[in-house]
Amino acid sequence: MGTHEERGVARQGFDVADAVPVLLDARGRVAGWTRDAQRLLAYAASEAVGRSAAELLSAEDAGRVPELIERCRADGGWAGLLTALRRDGLPVRLMVRITAALDNQGPSRWLALLSELDEAPGWDMSRAVLEQMVAGSPVGIAIVDTDLRYVWSNSALAQYGGGPPTRRLGLRLADIQPGLDAESIEAQMRRVLTTGEPIVGYEHVGHARSAPLRETAHMMSFTRLDDGQGHPMGVYYTVEDITDRHRARQRLALLDRAGEHIGRSLDITRTAQELADVAVPGLADLVTVDLLESVLRGGEPTAGPLRDTGPVPLRRAGHRSATARVPEAVVDIGEVVTYPADSPPIRCLRTASSWREERLDPLGKAWTQHARGGRAAIFLELGLHSVMIVPIRARGVTLGVTTFFRRHRQESFEEDDLNLAEDLVSRAAVCVDNARRYTRERDAALVLQRSLLPHQLPEQDALEVSACYRPADELTGLGGDWYDVIPLSGARVALVVGEVPGHGIDAAAAMGRLRTAVRTLALLDLPPEEVLAHLDDLVARSAREEAVQMGAEEAAIAQSVGSGCVYVIYDPVDGQCTMAAAGHPAPAVVRPDGGVTFVDLPQGAPLGVGGPPFESVELALPADSTLALHTDGLLARGDDWAIDADRDRLRAVLERRADSLDLRCRTVVDALVPDRPHDDVALLMARTRLLGTDQVADWDLPTDPAAVADARKTAARQLSEWGLEEFAFTTELVVSELVTNAIRYATGPIRLRLIRERALICEVFDGGATAPHLRHPRTTDEGGRGLLLVSQFTQRWGTRFVPEGKIIWAEQSLTDPSP
Repeated sequence: MGTHEERGVARQGFDVADAVPVLLDARGRVAGWTRDAQRLLAYAASEAVGRSAAELLSAEDAGRVPELIERCRADGGWAGLLTALRRDGLPVRLMVRITAALDNQGPSRWLALLSELDEAPGWDMSRAVLEQMVAGSPVGIAIVDTDLRYVWSNSALAQYGGGPPTRRLGLRLADIQPGLDAESIEAQMRRVLTTGEPIVGYEHVGHARSAPLRETAHMMSFTRLDDGQGHPMGVYYTVEDITDRHRARQRLALLDRAGEHIGRSLDITRTAQELADVAVPGLADLVTVDLLESVLRGGEPTAGPLRDTGPVPLRRAGHRSATARVPEAVVDIGEVVTYPADSPPIRCLRTASSWREERLDPLGKAWTQHARGGRAAIFLELGLHSVMIVPIRARGVTLGVTTFFRRHRQESFEEDDLNLAEDLVSRAAVCVDNARRYTRERDAALVLQRSLLPHQLPEQDALEVSACYRPADELTGLGGDWYDVIPLSGARVALVVGEVPGHGIDAAAAMGRLRTAVRTLALLDLPPEEVLAHLDDLVARSAREEAVQMGAEEAAIAQSVGSGCVYVIYDPVDGQCTMAAAGHPAPAVVRPDGGVTFVDLPQGAPLGVGGPPFESVELALPADSTLALHTDGLLARGDDWAIDADRDRLRAVLERRADSLDLRCRTVVDALVPDRPHDDVALLMARTRLLGTDQVADWDLPTDPAAVADARKTAARQLSEWGLEEFAFTTELVVSELVTNAIRYATGPIRLRLIRERALICEVFDGGATAPHLRHPRTTDEGGRGLLLVSQFTQRWGTRFVPEGKIIWAEQSLTDPSP
């Protein structure tokens, strides 16, 4: 047999891709064993070589071996079905094709090609049938040698470029398809030649020469072909077009990405930007999102299509470009976008219908009137060649338009692209509309809450005060945290921090009701535990009234029930601080030396839920101590085991020095709270001051009516020492009336005290338990005008009760004295 015939016989072994070659000698003994044969029958080469082929077959087929050898010698080969036995004794059904192979210097040998069949019917597969299968397959099939040059291919491979099989022979992939990324494909072939491990399901994405503007995807598989000695002869590979599947997978991935990334916040502009970010570069090279101005303000746009006349105010809410910037085409976020009345964006906005243009007129002017140097750019200058415009609609309302451009990618937008764009925009539209509705409600709640929070902390000399409030993240909404600073009688000051459960306008309104109630109770000069007791009764009674008005189901959401509050009273005369809490974190105290402690404050139940009576604690604070009152949003909410860790974090921040109390307050919040917390945070910090001995004077008085005159003279002398002689007449009048009332109606010791702060305060203490009442005497009455005169000549007056009795007080402003 000639050399050409030998090659022809050798190549017959590669008609079936999964055939396992085995070399037999002239007597039917195994002369060559491959790794594939070892995987098929589990015999190692050392165990198989030298054995008779009959030893590897079932008993029935082993007896046919001599006959088959004779037929091969007579016919030059044989094909049929045989049953082999694996090393473990399990039968394996095989399709076997035996062909003659001649060595140049030796006896005749036989090449047996083995293919495993699963329950195959007993028929012989002829060479002609195999050739029809491979040549007629719709899958592209090719064989390259070890130099990666084509030695064979079927006709189906021509559909992927490179010409018919005859043109490929002897050439490499880069020679016949120069526009293809041949390097990556040939790298897979070399890997298979080196390792012998097949590569299945390799996806190659690129642009075919037959469709240079359209991205295509192919699925390829590579298998090494070995000769009888196990040496690599080449690579057998298949190609299948999966472009449609690839594009569908890309669309699904883009929609999944949109669902994951669009609408992560309730900020309108951020949501619009997320839409643009998702679409570039997966769908377009440039995306702009323009919204109606009313939408950005949280307003309600007009339902249905817009009118055909009149300007349409739009603002750029988001954009993304595949390049750093498209000159003259990108309007900055927040800027007004002006489109001509007859431009496609305005038409889509008015008609609420999408529009697609496969090829833009290169000389056409860009629609955005954002020209440079007085000349509008044309699409050719901007490099934009294909466009889609999709209106942003949600719940029957048009909110704006989204424009998609292609610049770098040469293929035009197709109908499938428009469908994908509409899906993306429809998802984003719901998120934008939710953000718009939320913006409207949140702005209203913020206005309400900020109107209820102190705009400016009152001026007083007892404490240096600073407050910081940070509203909740937009995903959870506005909360009901609040704080207040309330000047009391006797130069004392009340500090309040509270929190209403829930979020939104209801929480803000409930907070306003509680703050008003606290201020009213504070003016009664009640101790902290009594203030909380009255608040608790008020909240519980309101909840019961709501239960009657709204029904049990809605009453369950009564906003004030479960509120927390801490109420602190500080007296700058002696540095005494009294406080009580209802379901609220205890304050921290920063000592003058910088050390931080937490007040051991009994925790009462939250307001409105019932429980034991509230308890208060009293402690003495030296000057320059700092009280830190906060809501629980300042620290992470957690189990009891985390309380110590949260306090350690707060302690570490409070120990830091700062140039001012305002800076210290902001530093604490910035260190412990993110920019957009999940809960509102309120922090109120107060640095204590003590009134000097030159600001307070007090005297014990006898219960003798003659002591009234002495008290007047004593008060006048004290005012003279303070340089307040102009207040002497009024002060003597107040002292006379208050001391006289104490001597006449009260029991026990009497004490007079004058305090010079922002106001001149006159206090008279007695052991009585009844409060005096202001009377309006008739003209003929000889008495009863004392308190009426006090109320007319002073700015404020009142009574507060102490454990030993009561104090009647009156104030005259030193900063703004009234006539």
